[in-house]
Amino acid sequence: MQKALQALAQQGLIESRPGVGTFVRAVRTARPSDYGWQTAALRSPQAPARPVSTAMRSAPNDVIAFHSGYPDRELLPERLVRAALTRAARGDAALSCPPVAGLPELQSWFAHELGAATQAGVTPPTPSDVIVLPGSQSGLSSIFRALVGSGQPLLMESPTYWGAILAATQAGVRVVPVPSGPDGPDTDELARAFEETGARLFYAQPNYANPTGAQWLARRGEEVLDVVRQYGAFLVEDDWAHDFGITTTPVPVAASDDSGHVVYLRSLTKSVSPAIRVAAVIARGPARDRILAARGAESMYVSAVLQAAALDVVTQPAWQTHLRGLRQQLQSRRDLLVTSMREHAPQAHIDLLPKGGLNLWARLPDGTDLGKLAHDCETAGVIIAAGTEWFPAEPAGPFIRLNYSGPNSGAFPEGARIIGEVLERNSR
Repeated sequence: MQKALQALAQQGLIESRPGVGTFVRAVRTARPSDYGWQTAALRSPQAPARPVSTAMRSAPNDVIAFHSGYPDRELLPERLVRAALTRAARGDAALSCPPVAGLPELQSWFAHELGAATQAGVTPPTPSDVIVLPGSQSGLSSIFRALVGSGQPLLMESPTYWGAILAATQAGVRVVPVPSGPDGPDTDELARAFEETGARLFYAQPNYANPTGAQWLARRGEEVLDVVRQYGAFLVEDDWAHDFGITTTPVPVAASDDSGHVVYLRSLTKSVSPAIRVAAVIARGPARDRILAARGAESMYVSAVLQAAALDVVTQPAWQTHLRGLRQQLQSRRDLLVTSMREHAPQAHIDLLPKGGLNLWARLPDGTDLGKLAHDCETAGVIIAAGTEWFPAEPAGPFIRLNYSGPNSGAFPEGARIIGEVLERNSR
């Protein structure tokens, strides 16, 4: 009885008055908080606020989730990660302050990986060119602030990663879309955009682009690099899906550059673990110094524990074994989802079978109400991501992005069936 009374008192449902008794508390209606004063204090935002992407939403276990931006837990090297974190926590990293640019050993690993792909006759990067980041999203913000600047133009592939669009918005830069197809951007359009805007930076994902899954042809990378050189500009190469090749092995455009035109981003967050937010930017010359200064001002340094754990994972022999198995798993999932969509939702056109990455990009019939489609699918137990989030300007049409690395791949056919039924119902 006493324990029950204590529990009720802790919840604020009853109160005890010594010498009088125990009474039920009167129900009090909380007065709504008034935050109106903040409107005057904050003034108008410098840039319109963009909502958090659907890709970042958590999903209940009883739904079919096609929306996530991260691979399912079963696709991660769980044993390697747990062992690495344990060793890192027991070592000096748990109590040390690492250098601003990152642990030297991890800098060397990133430099060596890109250097291994560098063409003959091109000077490979050095460890001092590497800056370790707390995730590539943070790196994008620093790069745009350091190399573009508020109010200045920034060229971007369209469609492209929603996080890059968000980072550009927060940095106050002026985004100029450059249309990009299955083989990469039209270099004539890219040159025209540089010429008309005076931009000095182009953001792109040459390998397994998010959301389309596109991979540039090798000659397209060379052509883009030629245009960038011609205009004395930078290419920010976001190699987010480097570890997710399926039928091809990605070769960074940065492997062809030694004159500092390519600023190369390489992330380990999605392939190692979302809990280990570690990435790197490889840049040369004054650009590297400006990015490092911006990083030091924003976060000082990246946790030594996370850096040590990331390095531990990627230097284990079992890491390469894991990546080989991951390639097979991703191919199986991709093919299952493509087959399911073509059978059950033929209205959604999948023109590109991605050679790597995590996503399918589907074109829907003209006039499709994406908001209603997403709502009706979720009501039926399927979460999808509307393609509008991946366009820096107006969408080129109604698209959805489907992640084939999410949980419960056995439910892909059922999820595709629901999408097809909702599309059919909404088109009547």
